[in-house]
Amino acid sequence: MFHGFDYKAITDNLSYLLIDGLGFTLRLTLMAAIGATALGSLVAVMELSRNRLVSGIAVGYVNLTRALPLLLVIFWFYFLIPWVWQWVTGADRPTPVGAFLSALITFTLFEAAYYAEIVRAGIQSLGRGQMGAAEALGLRYPQVLAYVILPQALRNMLPVLLMQTIILFQDTSLVYVLSITDFLGAASKIANRDFRLIELYSFAAVVYLVISATLSAFVRRLQSRIAIVR
Repeated sequence: MFHGFDYKAITDNLSYLLIDGLGFTLRLTLMAAIGATALGSLVAVMELSRNRLVSGIAVGYVNLTRALPLLLVIFWFYFLIPWVWQWVTGADRPTPVGAFLSALITFTLFEAAYYAEIVRAGIQSLGRGQMGAAEALGLRYPQVLAYVILPQALRNMLPVLLMQTIILFQDTSLVYVLSITDFLGAASKIANRDFRLIELYSFAAVVYLVISATLSAFVRRLQSRIAIVR
């Protein structure tokens, strides 16, 4: 089955694949996850707001974003951001902002809709008495969220947030359409240059599988430990 499989095509380019390619993928995943968590938490709080306008805007954002294909959103932001930047700065022509910034903004805004639903569910998993008891102590709504609700909700939603981050890690492979050298893009470039498609794409699949499976096992173990504590 592995007759003719050229391992040198992988080993000779291992540094480029792991440092340049996988390093970029992990960096993009981490930055997008942090941004999406912050924005998603804000959107979740807006969804639960008693102000119908505020909650309506948040719900509309979540529903619209989740209804769009991610690949379409990547292309849309890549071509839209230069025009928006031109309008903001008053430049004479569209200003390229770079494929990386476009990808980061895209994944942050897109994943924030999914993170928002996770955070909202985590907040709603707590009893209503938590909010009432905190308000009875004289805490204002932002203080109740920051000191009472969100710290407790984090325990409930942490495993799901981590699982969504694994999905984000897998989805970052779509940035290859912008000619960004992520892990899959690096493997694709070498595969086409050396005509070793089977070797490089197989290696990419194994790396994605190992990382995703390892992280998933960690999340399941974390979830079981949290369940025991509760």
